[in-house]
Amino acid sequence: MADDILPLSSTFPDATEAEWMASVEKALKGRGIDAITRTTADGLKIRPLYRESDFPSSEDPLGTPGEAPYLRGPTAAPDKWLPWDIRQAFTHASPSHTHGEVLRDLERGVSSVELCVDPTGRNGVQAMTMPDYDIALNGVDASIAGVALDPVMTSGTREAAFLAEWARNKTDAKLDFNMDPLGALARTGTLAGGLDAAFAEAGALAKVLAAKYPAANLFRIDARAVHEAGGSEAQELAALIASAVDTLRRLAPHMEAADVAAKTIFCLALDANYGIGVAKLRAARRLWARVEEALGLDAKPMRLQGYSSARMLTRYDAWTNMLRNTAAAFAGAVGGADILTIRAFNEPLGTPEELGRRIARNTQLIAMEESQLGRVADPTGGAWFTETFANELAEAAWAEFQKIEGEGGYAASLTSGAFQVRVKAIRDARAKDIAKRKIPVTGVSEFPLLEEIAAPVADAPHLRSGAELTDEALQALVPDLPPVTGADATAEPLEPIHLGADFEALRDKAAAAAKQPAIFLATLGPLAEYTARADFARNLFAAGGLAAKEAPVPPKDAAEIAAAFKASGLRIACICGADARYADEADAAAKALKDAGAQHVWIAGKHEGDGIDSNIFMGCDVLHTLKLAHAELGLS
Repeated sequence: MADDILPLSSTFPDATEAEWMASVEKALKGRGIDAITRTTADGLKIRPLYRESDFPSSEDPLGTPGEAPYLRGPTAAPDKWLPWDIRQAFTHASPSHTHGEVLRDLERGVSSVELCVDPTGRNGVQAMTMPDYDIALNGVDASIAGVALDPVMTSGTREAAFLAEWARNKTDAKLDFNMDPLGALARTGTLAGGLDAAFAEAGALAKVLAAKYPAANLFRIDARAVHEAGGSEAQELAALIASAVDTLRRLAPHMEAADVAAKTIFCLALDANYGIGVAKLRAARRLWARVEEALGLDAKPMRLQGYSSARMLTRYDAWTNMLRNTAAAFAGAVGGADILTIRAFNEPLGTPEELGRRIARNTQLIAMEESQLGRVADPTGGAWFTETFANELAEAAWAEFQKIEGEGGYAASLTSGAFQVRVKAIRDARAKDIAKRKIPVTGVSEFPLLEEIAAPVADAPHLRSGAELTDEALQALVPDLPPVTGADATAEPLEPIHLGADFEALRDKAAAAAKQPAIFLATLGPLAEYTARADFARNLFAAGGLAAKEAPVPPKDAAEIAAAFKASGLRIACICGADARYADEADAAAKALKDAGAQHVWIAGKHEGDGIDSNIFMGCDVLHTLKLAHAELGLS
């Protein structure tokens, strides 16, 4: 049957690149192809067209999947039943509640568990004693379903010891202990007892764990904190490699570098830009292969975990987070992540409940079982854009890595604050683009819904106060561990952000008002003329929680505009119409609005005139406009 399919493209003449470029220039009205070339936070260009000359895919320069140096992934053929590990994160503070969630999700398709442990209970399970682990993981067969740790607030040695004791010496247990001293320093700004003590403790425990659980992974190099703090892709990749190299260096007195590398997982964040996400995962493998070569280590596959971004998720219109997470899952699946964790779409609203976790796991199950994204090994291999951009991203990350190494390594760069300064520069530049909606946040800065249906969350968990993370299990496993007496290592923490946070703060203020705050849209001319700009203004002011109201019937002149404004009972207004009409009617309308009591008058467009206080237009500072509107309305 396939032989009967007609090659439809054969009926069209072949087009040359010059003809394509000419058509592009015509469509862009002479502006040239640079007008549709985008630039990333790292200054890398994303062009609209890539060719064989950009990446010689026909020559197969990266080798084949499953072959050293594993630039195209660890295997030549993905596992038929589980091409990647579907790992679910659990964050409810109660160990007993977490136990029910874990068993339910394992029964419904999750293949491994990531226990987020936080002594405070704010961002994870309050698992601080051996009974807590027994309760949370009761009934889990770790020889079938892997169990991993995410030590939210610490380097993870005490949590790792508890997990080891829970496993009861089952040597076939699939465990990822995920100790990460430098990750803890980056996330929290503190490493108890200092760097030397932290790595001595981690190294001593790692030896014991390696002997007890030969199949387990011991360390995780987690660069998500850089992404979540607003950093760029190259900065996140550079931190990943710099942290790994510094970890190998600091563990050298305790373990062989090859043993550490073989027992390490690498973790990166994936956001809604799946093209960049795929390239980031591929760039990571290239960077690690270069490190292995430089350190004289045998080439081994890099074990990569993709984790959907928290900074991209929104509190308002949280349902749109499902789309963001789907894009992240796609990037992880086709980009070659060995482990993939998708956050619950309602995570920004509080502790996720069953719906949030169900959508998180089913997003992966649909990608795996229905979309069959794991059937082909390295599906993006050889794609001109993916390979070219991955190379450019790897080069930019390597340059940043060399800068970090020149500052004394990752720990030294963190403690001096040098790396944080560079992350802040990227974060601040991105914030300006978000304020101007050059980087849109759907459902928040663009297309906001003022009457949305709130997503559900779990009831606020009961938090235990005064409890502390104990070291009973650690002392049992490593009894000769010397007490920690040194001063803590400190650094400015990489504080997480949310891309839509500034807009969401304005929405919060508007929602707290006794009455729905609003702006009057003063329309000029017939419906066909003003609709586009009225919709633009309505969308813009809604991003700050302000409703837009118009006259019941389009006003015919300035007098009717003034009368409609007075009848609305509002205090601010925005004129909306076509440029051709502004020249004759905008000034009169503005004066009429001011005479009717308008405190501030905007106009949609760049027209200037008497009575017009401010302009809104594509590329204007929307956040500033909304703050000004809030001030005029007295919203605190």
